[in-house]
Amino acid sequence: MIQANVVLDAKGLACPMPIVKTKKKMKDLKAGEVLEIQATDKGFTADLQAWAKSTGHQYLGTETEGDLFRHFLRRGGEPASESASSIPDISLDTFKQKVESDEPLHILDVREAEEYEEAHIPGVVHIPLGEVEKRSSELNKDDEIYIICHSGRRSEMAAQTMKKQGFKKVINVVPGMRDWTGKTE
Repeated sequence: MIQANVVLDAKGLACPMPIVKTKKKMKDLKAGEVLEIQATDKGFTADLQAWAKSTGHQYLGTETEGDLFRHFLRRGGEPASESASSIPDISLDTFKQKVESDEPLHILDVREAEEYEEAHIPGVVHIPLGEVEKRSSELNKDDEIYIICHSGRRSEMAAQTMKKQGFKKVINVVPGMRDWTGKTE
């Protein structure tokens, strides 16, 4: 069992709130201290792992007790710049107009499988955030790729990862499927 210095209660919260609260709480910790995040959002594990990697913190693991996930994160040294390279955003309304115009688009949905299966935009490529780094070779680095998730936070992390891998035109759809009113499958 991992011993935490501080416990954060994120139970009952959905994306992006667990990451928002984690980010805020991590600022209060000293380098090397461990934060335990108690959460019920199943998709948060992948979000936390990607966020920790992009910010220089160490993801230590997750313990599961029924529907409760206890995530452990060790504070890194100097904070890494989260937006070293800015990712352009597109509003959901503008994106919806593009989708409805039937112009050919490359859309990547980075939500977890359960979220994707519930409803997704027709024709999207589905790669959960936790698999983007390994599976990005399935996409063309020269294509303009619109990346969508539930709220815009995971898609931003996916875009950052892809940009570091040499993708030239990644665009984050904000706020995401949470507010999508267009066609779904």
